[in-house]
Amino acid sequence: MNLLANSLTLLSLICGFVSIIFSLESHFTLASWAIILSVLFDGLDGQIARRNPLPSEFGKELDSLVDVVAFGIAPSVLGYIFIYRQFYFWATAALFIYLSCSVMRLAKYNITPKEKLANYFYGLPTTVSGGVLASFVLMYRRGKDASLLPQAIPITFLCVVLCLAFLMVSRVKYLNLDGLKQFFGEKTKPIVFILVILLILAGFFKKAGVSLFALFLIYLLFSPFVVKSLNKTH
Repeated sequence: MNLLANSLTLLSLICGFVSIIFSLESHFTLASWAIILSVLFDGLDGQIARRNPLPSEFGKELDSLVDVVAFGIAPSVLGYIFIYRQFYFWATAALFIYLSCSVMRLAKYNITPKEKLANYFYGLPTTVSGGVLASFVLMYRRGKDASLLPQAIPITFLCVVLCLAFLMVSRVKYLNLDGLKQFFGEKTKPIVFILVILLILAGFFKKAGVSLFALFLIYLLFSPFVVKSLNKTH
């Protein structure tokens, strides 16, 4: 079990590393999808690790270090090169704050007793923050001919980056996978199946970026309220 979980964690690392290379080579769509794949592998390795009766300290530390690369460094490099392309002080400062907060978020997670995290995390998960930035780039790539003013994109991106950084180190409670299963109950598998079908259809109609961004945004906005309602019933 531990070997399989660690292998998936390393696949997540490969995706993060490949995303950085794609960003440096200006293949921004591929770089974004590499981060989304990393989100998927991270979720799978977490599920497998939870089924192991003997938790691995090595696996936990490995997962956190990989998350720094895949959801801290890779989205920062992607966003910076795609949107700014040349040195811009405020972007550099904002993305450094984002990276610092992602590292602190992971460090805080590692030292939080797991009995306190029954169905939620403290602070926005780095997987979600990385996914938001990657899907933002995908959305803009597809919608760059839309009516949104090009000069508004860098400012919007900076606001998103700083909001994500704040949420990662906040005390706001966000659902973990166990919490999602608890909330949806027996409907969990059908809902996952429907979401996968919808995302495939969105990709077919070239709306995958918008769909993923909306999905991450729904989690970001409504997850704290769901945690509150779950805790009231227990």
